[in-house]
Amino acid sequence: MRRYLESAVMILVIGTLVMVLFSSLNSARDDMEEATVQGVAQSIRTQLMEAVAHRETFGGQLPASDNPMDWVQAKPANYLGAVDRMPEEKSVWYYDANSRVLIYGYRDGRTARFQLSRAARAAGVRGVMSGIGLVRLETSQ
Repeated sequence: MRRYLESAVMILVIGTLVMVLFSSLNSARDDMEEATVQGVAQSIRTQLMEAVAHRETFGGQLPASDNPMDWVQAKPANYLGAVDRMPEEKSVWYYDANSRVLIYGYRDGRTARFQLSRAARAAGVRGVMSGIGLVRLETSQ
């Protein structure tokens, strides 16, 4: 009987440790996804500044589009393009043509929303050149 009790306690302890480990891994995965979103957004900001610098140096017109992805050369591999409604896929970038906002859909259903701003200097946004910048809007649940 004692042996069964020891085995039950050991299984309970191991099960608890496994649950704590999975919870920690899930939290780390969420943190990694947020870091990836911030990295991609910074890459887009840098490419926007390059486009403006090129125009300032060599002349020409800036794109008339409000879609930041029309301004950049290197788009994220998981960019779906301009859409009229929220896609079914998770962990993807897309441009909402109705609200004119660049959106990243997290795997848990949340979204990170970004908007191309032509007056970003006034908003105090970093990574701005000639007023052009990428502004992160409030995150929705």
